[in-house]
Amino acid sequence: MNRTIRTSIKALIIENENILLIKKKDDEGYYYLFPGGGQEHGETMHEALRRECLEELGCEIMIEDLTFIREYIGKNHEHAEWDQDVHQNEYMFHCHLNKDVPQIEPSNPDDDQIGTEWLPLSEIDRFRVYPQALKQWLKGDIHKAPIYLGDIN
Repeated sequence: MNRTIRTSIKALIIENENILLIKKKDDEGYYYLFPGGGQEHGETMHEALRRECLEELGCEIMIEDLTFIREYIGKNHEHAEWDQDVHQNEYMFHCHLNKDVPQIEPSNPDDDQIGTEWLPLSEIDRFRVYPQALKQWLKGDIHKAPIYLGDIN
């Protein structure tokens, strides 16, 4: 049984009313996650986020303010069957792509990553995006949302 709490750093990249997400697929179909991942020992949060975005998006990012903090305690959510021992704290930063990026091409994508996709914020409810509870804030004024979102999925 894993008793550690994982720290994950994520990027909220919004341009022209679209959000850039990592695309994956499982038995239920396509789903989307925010770019980013686990912080390694000795890395700052910004270093971890830059490394993860370089791997998953293939490009440099500019990091701005911390926008959200969310916890994910797996035993409390719909994927408890396989996530029961997962406890993760995610720190989500508003980011921008380096404007010199000709195209997004992952250099070292996650094993189950099949691509990246810009999704229109106006249609975000049509997609399976995790954490799902974040959709309500993405459709409205992000700046009115609380920073700490709690244990959500």
